[in-house]
Amino acid sequence: MKMEKNTAVTKHDPNMRHGELNGHRILWHDPKDTPFQVNGFAWFEKENSYRRLPSQPAWEIRQAVDELSNHTSGGQIRFKTNAKVLAVKVKLTAKADMSHMPASGQCGFDCYIGNPGKKHFINITRYDHTQQEYELTFFERTETTPLPITLNFPLYQGVEEVLVGVNQDAQISPPPPYDSQKKIILYGTSILQGGCASRPGMSYSNIMSRKINLEFINLGFSGNGQGDSNLAKLISTIEDPACLVLDYEPNCISTEKYKETLPAFIRIYRKKHPFIPIVVVSKFPYAGEAVNPQLKVDRLERLVFQKNLIQQLQSDGDRKIIFVDGTDMLGNHTNEGTVDGVHPNDLGFMAMAEKMLEVLQGVLGE
Repeated sequence: MKMEKNTAVTKHDPNMRHGELNGHRILWHDPKDTPFQVNGFAWFEKENSYRRLPSQPAWEIRQAVDELSNHTSGGQIRFKTNAKVLAVKVKLTAKADMSHMPASGQCGFDCYIGNPGKKHFINITRYDHTQQEYELTFFERTETTPLPITLNFPLYQGVEEVLVGVNQDAQISPPPPYDSQKKIILYGTSILQGGCASRPGMSYSNIMSRKINLEFINLGFSGNGQGDSNLAKLISTIEDPACLVLDYEPNCISTEKYKETLPAFIRIYRKKHPFIPIVVVSKFPYAGEAVNPQLKVDRLERLVFQKNLIQQLQSDGDRKIIFVDGTDMLGNHTNEGTVDGVHPNDLGFMAMAEKMLEVLQGVLGE
């Protein structure tokens, strides 16, 4: 029998094919309109855009940070519906372009159903990654029981437009409320932004958002979480913070620079929020330490610095600042918890979320 080479897997496995609307008559809704709620963008109410920083910030920010703020990591569309069909129509600002992160995580939306604490993954937008626009179905069903819906925005791309589609007779209502107006704010690097999760719901901030019923603000800037003082000023203007997580050590330019930026960042934030909990997180070991011992030497030097800094601040009277040693952040998955020795895979992100959940629940429960 003649063997056919390079046969597309979609020919043999329907589960590998792109989603389709299957001829349903869909009514499209703009999630910027009520009763939808768009969360995860701290300046959304003022600017009505899917952007993580204001378009004209009061303080100058570096161009790289400005561009990365268009990546929609941490954004969520929340609502409740009795729809039999749920779909999205998406126009991205650019195509998928990363070699070590799937397009589903970089550019896709994923869908969860259920109330806070009991959210259940349903589907991801599986589309032709060479395209910049897609129109796909999350689910079809026969029941009309109202479902709380959470759609997670792409982690590593911008969204020019997204529309939510339901069957024409479906009803849409507001989502279950948050426990309060307080926000959990996280500042960091590519790891916080979600590199390299397989889909948006697997970034560690999104995992935690399914367990803690508060709005999460993800301010991870790939390669550019460098502790800029102007970012500290900008972040301090976000209203109703529940706590601030500083997880930017992986992007520090040098140990000396980190020793300058971290105390300054904390000092700037404390001027505006003297009693809001601040959680400082150190980095986990990278795989490269096994062949480059200097990486470990540098990390351990910063680890000692961070411990001493937080202890000193606590001794000086700051009872709302804590340090989290990230050495074992990946738990038992240190060797297999990353894609490239640096950026977590889904296994790594689950381990991170479990450890950070324990920390945040303790901080918020005080």
